[in-house]
Amino acid sequence: MPELPEVETIARGLDAQASGQRIVKARLITPKVLLRGKPEMLEGRSIRRVVRRAKLLMAMLDNEDALIFHLKMTGRVWLAAARQPLPKHTHLVLELESGDRVIFEDQRRFGYFGLFSPAELETWDFHVSLGPEPLSISPEELAARLKGRRSAIKSLLLNQTVVAGVGNIYADESLFAARIHPASTASAIPEKRLLLLCAELQRILLAAIEAGGSTFSDYRNAYGKSGIFQEFFQVYGKKGEPCPACRRPLVAATVAGRTSTHCSRCQRRYHG
Repeated sequence: MPELPEVETIARGLDAQASGQRIVKARLITPKVLLRGKPEMLEGRSIRRVVRRAKLLMAMLDNEDALIFHLKMTGRVWLAAARQPLPKHTHLVLELESGDRVIFEDQRRFGYFGLFSPAELETWDFHVSLGPEPLSISPEELAARLKGRRSAIKSLLLNQTVVAGVGNIYADESLFAARIHPASTASAIPEKRLLLLCAELQRILLAAIEAGGSTFSDYRNAYGKSGIFQEFFQVYGKKGEPCPACRRPLVAATVAGRTSTHCSRCQRRYHG
């Protein structure tokens, strides 16, 4: 699933190329993926800017409505030239006045999009429930949201109401950087170690954005190009490979319903 760095990369690419352009035609191919609104309501509207909130991609329109995409597991939103063939799993095509097209495709069809007025956005439970952005608050503020809780620390990092936009990749990577076992009870982690985790999470997210995100399956940016941060993974997806620090084989366990790769020697487990 595209996480914060990947969606941020897509948003920046689309913002650079699509902002200020008018949508000439909107073509819905797969009604199942439409959450709210009607495609024809997009026609004649101009895209003011494209931004990200958590893992949501948001195209803000000139009438204050927001066209929102959730990419889920395999969704992609990208720019295509006018005569470029449509991918097999295309669900929405927006034709821009420049002749370019914005394409939403999703092989597994878990992703969706919807058109929201400002009032509808304020009452959409999913959007309202989102926690703060991890790059918009200080490590101290983020640590304050985590400490004192009896849940596993990884479960909290993945909880979008606690902190928005973090997924499996960057949770595993930041926990390794802070040398914290993913199943550690948050309330048992020393404050200095928790602050280190929050600082490392921010550092890793910024580095991943700089690298254009991580590609190991479906993710591509707005121009169809892969990210390169996967080349810098320390533990994610590396079960059985040597730990970068101690060389002991990395192990995988299920935490918060997700596979968590970690080092059983370097990452201390704090028990509540």
